[in-house]
Amino acid sequence: MAEESNNGTNHMQDLPKVLLLGPGPPFCFESLQLLYSHKFHFLNPHLSDLSLQHFLDHHHPPSIPAILCSPKHSVTADVLRLLPSLRLVLTTSAGTNHIDLRECRRRGIQVANSGALFSEDVADMAVALLIDGLRKISAADRWLRTQNRQNTPWDLFPLGFKLSGKRVGIVGLGSIGMEVAKRLEPFGCIISYNSKHRKGRVSYPFCSTVLELAATCDVLVVCCALNEETKHIINREVILALGKGGFIVNVGRGELIDEKELVKCLMEGELGGAGFDVFENEPRIPQELFKMDNVVLSPHVGPLTESYMNICALMVGNLEAFFLNKPLLTPLILSE
Repeated sequence: MAEESNNGTNHMQDLPKVLLLGPGPPFCFESLQLLYSHKFHFLNPHLSDLSLQHFLDHHHPPSIPAILCSPKHSVTADVLRLLPSLRLVLTTSAGTNHIDLRECRRRGIQVANSGALFSEDVADMAVALLIDGLRKISAADRWLRTQNRQNTPWDLFPLGFKLSGKRVGIVGLGSIGMEVAKRLEPFGCIISYNSKHRKGRVSYPFCSTVLELAATCDVLVVCCALNEETKHIINREVILALGKGGFIVNVGRGELIDEKELVKCLMEGELGGAGFDVFENEPRIPQELFKMDNVVLSPHVGPLTESYMNICALMVGNLEAFFLNKPLLTPLILSE
């Protein structure tokens, strides 16, 4: 038995090491360890009481070339410095704001994310929040559950707003933004956008600033990446430009919107409504929002559909490509 145990230990030592930084997405890290521990030696400090540095001290940091992380764990320059031989940071999310990309670029560390795996699901959520908010579906549901017991006449429920023909500005016309546009076109919505760069192959009008976009639209759908340039890209000036009848949907990252100013504008009647799947200080949500019938709230579940079952295969595909010195499946281009 002792010899068999030693053989198992030796086999693990021969496998390429992957540091798991989480907690991971539902079932993802657990499934990876269960299904692929014959290919990779997964190191999971989340299961230990030790600090990350002390945990790594037990696993020879120079022998760890890859990190697999979730967006719930920040991969800072300090974390990267603990791993002198690191060559890959792989994240289960599309967003990479939890990773110090500048330090990765400086050290020549490759970065890969979930690519477009969840783009359709997040776009579905964006449109769902928009329809719900404009047509007051959640508000109507709450109203019926309370008022119907008192035999309140149904015609007392307030009018909603049509989606058809709305001028919709998309902030960030990447893979998610394009899927949002594709879904809104059949409603007769008039699409325009703002992105870091003008997209050469699309016919939608481009606005060079978000302020210009807001001034010409009824709705803003926010789905751009979060970075130093885009934090609070939706500020009070943008909200006021959108106007009292405007509606904002955020399926990107919470910090893209100045949440305090947005709540203030909603309370002052300077904005018609909003739909959120993300928040600035998750899981904390401004209490004022719970009292507003013109706001739809969702607990960051945009990607959480059956598509999530494919995340493990994508992560393993990237790891296999990396350790075989092949191109990554979903590489992130680290621009200067």
